[in-house]
Amino acid sequence: MRKRDEALVADDPAVDEEKDPRFVTALARGLELLRAFRRNETALGNQELAERTGLPKPTISRLSYTLAKLGYLVYDPMTGKYRLGTSVLGLGYACLSGMGIRQVARPLMQDLANQTGLAVALGGRDRLSMIYLECCKGGGPITLSLDVGSHIKLSTTGMGRAYLAALPEVERAPLMAKLEEHEGERWPAVRDGIFQAIEDYRTRGYCRSIGAWKSEVHAIGVPFVPRDGSQVLAFNCGGPAFLVDPVRLEEEYAPRLIAMVRRIDATLFNG
Repeated sequence: MRKRDEALVADDPAVDEEKDPRFVTALARGLELLRAFRRNETALGNQELAERTGLPKPTISRLSYTLAKLGYLVYDPMTGKYRLGTSVLGLGYACLSGMGIRQVARPLMQDLANQTGLAVALGGRDRLSMIYLECCKGGGPITLSLDVGSHIKLSTTGMGRAYLAALPEVERAPLMAKLEEHEGERWPAVRDGIFQAIEDYRTRGYCRSIGAWKSEVHAIGVPFVPRDGSQVLAFNCGGPAFLVDPVRLEEEYAPRLIAMVRRIDATLFNG
């Protein structure tokens, strides 16, 4: 794999193309092209796609043509650009609808959001981020502008720290190495925050992010570790710092979040 193409898998420690003969580079490149589209963007041209993926423009042209033929991209001849097609939406909804935890968790999440006036969300890892899979908002006058599909940092958020804290060391170690590379000079402070989160989860059952992700956001996170061995997920509860008292967040809301996660677990695995 050429150096410019390493960006395709650099954020996923589980992938090592050169050592895995089963890895299909062409498929990885096509998926990376789809990932180049960001929220609130309407269309991208081949030049923009090449810049974002690091792939040669001839490769981008073949990939975008193929994906358009399959319905994952839609070509606009007037602008010469592509936008995401409905086939991508179909994949996303198929993924979400297959997660039984969402149906069980949503009413409990909404109850907690109503009780606290804060946002309550469920998320899973997407490379070095957490992506919202479900989100419920309370009746507070101001809330965070995050919803299903939003990405937040893995290393500094309550949700991300909860996810990391729940991982077995054999899975967390390579991910920490990728985070160190990604964070650069910020790593010592970020690492200390993660280690504290691991200890907090062990002793308190939840993780904190008091202004660590963004100075104006306070949140707590609790992991969800399925008994069937499937993907670790995490819940959070938080809001704007000027509305969220950290003491109340930890002493009053954290126990409620922990209780909610336990109830979800019992419903899913105890029938």
